[in-house]
Amino acid sequence: MLWFFVVRMAAPGSSSCSVQSCHRLLLVAFVALCSASSSSHGDRSPLSVVSRIAFGSCSNQSAPQPIWDAIVDFDPQVFVWLGDNIYGDNKRPFRVLGKERTIGPWKNVPRFFPSTEQEMRRRYQLAKSNPGYSKLRQTAQVIGTWDDHDYGLNDAGKEFSGKNTSQRLLLDFLDEADDSPRRQQAGVYTSYLYGPKGKQVKVILLDTRYHRDPLSSDGTILGDSQWEWLEKELNGPESEITIIASSIQVISNLSATTGPLFHTESWGRFPKERERLYKLIHDSKRSGIFFISGDVHFGEITRYDCGGQYPLYDITSSGLTQAIEKVVPPFFAFAVRAIAWLTPTTMRVSSVKCRYKSCTYAQPNFGAIQIDWDVVPQKIKVEVRGINGDPAIAVDILLSDLQPRNTNTLEGAWQHRRHCSLEIDLPWFWRHSFAFTFLTLVSVLIITFVLFAYTIVSVSKKFLRKFKID
Repeated sequence: MLWFFVVRMAAPGSSSCSVQSCHRLLLVAFVALCSASSSSHGDRSPLSVVSRIAFGSCSNQSAPQPIWDAIVDFDPQVFVWLGDNIYGDNKRPFRVLGKERTIGPWKNVPRFFPSTEQEMRRRYQLAKSNPGYSKLRQTAQVIGTWDDHDYGLNDAGKEFSGKNTSQRLLLDFLDEADDSPRRQQAGVYTSYLYGPKGKQVKVILLDTRYHRDPLSSDGTILGDSQWEWLEKELNGPESEITIIASSIQVISNLSATTGPLFHTESWGRFPKERERLYKLIHDSKRSGIFFISGDVHFGEITRYDCGGQYPLYDITSSGLTQAIEKVVPPFFAFAVRAIAWLTPTTMRVSSVKCRYKSCTYAQPNFGAIQIDWDVVPQKIKVEVRGINGDPAIAVDILLSDLQPRNTNTLEGAWQHRRHCSLEIDLPWFWRHSFAFTFLTLVSVLIITFVLFAYTIVSVSKKFLRKFKID
């Protein structure tokens, strides 16, 4: 109605304004239109070229967060939250016995339980007031999605009753406009467009929580409405680069090789959904697509060569404060790295630029993307960086390698097939070698402890016997 009124008032021959005032009204109308279109469903088109993007996940608001200094020094133009932006749920201790038993055959309460709205808001305020993060917000546009702990409950999906309240709190944290479509829709998915024609970067943020079926169901992750929206996004106007942000890993399926000892959430646990995603990318014939993800408390770069018409990369950064090596004694760090190296994987990218042989990084980290628009061919450098800003994992990707190839079949879409075998398809013994190795090590430690204890007891008995005789 406002537009109709302004245009009508400024229409030629209207008695409501002079020529000069008509021109001013038309100028105001044009500016208003640009503002309205730039905020439509989060799809924004700043004219400046974007060449540096940072991203991260798994940030405990109550923990020290020195990593923000390294992120600020990287000087990103955009920062992407990939979920667990706060830890909003609560955790009971491990208990086999007692009134509240959280593990074992007599478990009677869940280990995780949600916070109140007031407590969630307090934790968001604590995260937002962090000096390092506040400094980043002054220099970079901050966008993001959620994962389970800021969604409100560990591993939760569509069944979680507090999701609408959590959605409002997340969007408040991200300074989403009051009239944003994200506040009206079911879920926090959205997209952003940066840069001028010829140097455009599209960032698609997925919501892997609001519509997700139970983990063991092989049901849906995105839900019908989000799938319909994503199809439109991928088949819409071209951009040189399209980054699809998922809170959980898309390409890696760690659970296939670490089960039955422990499991992680990933698209690999919903094989039909992941295949649907790959097919959608393949059919769109869109160039320049790669994934970024979080959740697992370590960083890695994975690649799948048979998921589309060119290699699909997934750069995982996790977490800003939460990392596997932080929860083990320092002298066990080498064991964590050895286990990571020994765990079978078919998708992880090995590189001479990796700090450790496993090409994983289980200390606090963030993701860094640098786009060199001026070289020929244009190049993307993707990195997982540590707390001091030094790269721990790095891979260079030529933009020319992320172009659709002429092929008639999905399986023959890419000439290099080094990263084509799924973890779930590995031979049974090799796939479960992590479990065998882990159980063997535990058995050796137990036997060593028993022998040590037996030796101590035996020596003590001999000493006491000799002491009595003396």
